[in-house]
Amino acid sequence: MNDQLNYMTGQVAKGNMTRREFIGRAAALGVTAAVANAMLANKVYAAEGTPIRGGQLKIGASGGESTNNLDPAVTASITPLLNLRHLFDPLVEVAPDGTLDPRLAETIEASSDAKTWSFKIRKGVQFHDGKDLTPDDVLQTMQRHSDENSQSGALGIMRGITNMKVDGDNFIVELDVGNADLPYLLADYHLMIQPGGGMENPGSGIGTGPYTLEVDEPGVRHGFTRNENYWDSENRGFTDYNEVLVLNDATARTAALQSGQVNMINRVDPKVAALLARAPNLSVKSVAGRGHYVFIAHIDTAPFDNNDLRLALKYAIDREDMVEKILRGYGTIGNDFPINASYPLFEDTIPQREFSIEKAREHYEKSGHDGSPIILRVADVAFPGAIDAASLYQETAKAAGIPIELEREPNDGYWSEVWNKQPFSASYWGGRPVQDQMYSTAYLSTADWNDTRWKRPEFDEMLIEARSELDEAKRTEIYTKMAQMLHDEGGVILPMFNDFVDGVANNVGGWIEDPNAELMNAKGPIKCWVKEA
Repeated sequence: MNDQLNYMTGQVAKGNMTRREFIGRAAALGVTAAVANAMLANKVYAAEGTPIRGGQLKIGASGGESTNNLDPAVTASITPLLNLRHLFDPLVEVAPDGTLDPRLAETIEASSDAKTWSFKIRKGVQFHDGKDLTPDDVLQTMQRHSDENSQSGALGIMRGITNMKVDGDNFIVELDVGNADLPYLLADYHLMIQPGGGMENPGSGIGTGPYTLEVDEPGVRHGFTRNENYWDSENRGFTDYNEVLVLNDATARTAALQSGQVNMINRVDPKVAALLARAPNLSVKSVAGRGHYVFIAHIDTAPFDNNDLRLALKYAIDREDMVEKILRGYGTIGNDFPINASYPLFEDTIPQREFSIEKAREHYEKSGHDGSPIILRVADVAFPGAIDAASLYQETAKAAGIPIELEREPNDGYWSEVWNKQPFSASYWGGRPVQDQMYSTAYLSTADWNDTRWKRPEFDEMLIEARSELDEAKRTEIYTKMAQMLHDEGGVILPMFNDFVDGVANNVGGWIEDPNAELMNAKGPIKCWVKEA
């Protein structure tokens, strides 16, 4: 038993297991909660100290716009996501090690065919307005995100559900086709639970999260006060007050961290990461994951409706050069589909597409394009180094006779007016925990966030088939075929998978690596504390 307990305390220290999970598993071994907590205090936090309550954290973040609001359904960049993490809880989250971390769902059970799922809703949880959380709030939340008019980023996920209902303390989900990954899909950050599902006022900011809303100035700053009635205060919400400052300019973010104006920043520019790491009183945190930087083309819009033109654009990009010059080694090359070795059931059998001026020219000529400028829209907020990456792309394409013309867009409004609206633009994806979720969110024909307009019935059919396939070898084969389709015909030009590179002041405690997204999957502000409160 001691070996098991030592192993589990080590997992908590690494961030691979929550304190609550540890106490639950220790109880199964006959250890009381008091003893389990003492073990954590003595072993897990010995190196860094017990979490400290009080003080303030300030976060300098990119991706904020004046058009942002607090509706989880339409959250599309890191600053709004940071706001969600402060204010809301989902049913379930994905832990840093890729396992499930139940949140408002206390337990999760599935039928043997994975067609019926039961989520027992936690009792004793209150919304910020004092109302108790009920299973009906969960049901109504999911119903809102299932509405075709919701514009929810989770709409593609919800379309796979045939029926939802409440049975006592349980929220029940029924599927036509079994899906072993359903809890991972419901961990999507858009699916934050709101009172009454957010039907009446989705942007109210009222949730069950560790902080309540104090200041909401979209595009400028957002302030949060600790929720004294938070149900999981042992693990989140250590500071009295957090403030998210919108700093879209990378130089301004870096300067704010160096001067002590903020305690943490996201998206450290790889060009300055090594230099910043040598600065006193701060450190650069880097973790590889599923995030990727992309150029996206709408394949239903000319000239991108011609696959030879799309292939020309794919062969015309020098991936290795971009990883070296843009990422400075903080990442790996991509292969024009959104899955890498970080995903389960990944099979590395699709040949890597190489940079080739000859093949780019050949496909461009085959496309019959009239030689008019191909407008690529880009902004600093698209991803760190996006302007430089687009310029490199323009030059290599020019060598193949492909006339890319850059249109530099304002940062403010890029995500609402350019991404997913203009036919050719720079963007990024943080990735998702499992292939099903990544494909359901961005490549299913009916997905609201299908930003390349990829609509292939045979692809959709394979996605549904993979969900119900319990044989992992067969499931891997299906996912490989899907990736091959995107590689050969898709509108995503994916030159690189990026590391998440953040800057953190040394007075911040509790930082752990989380490959799910930047800033500890946007949970850094709610999981970390100030050492000198």
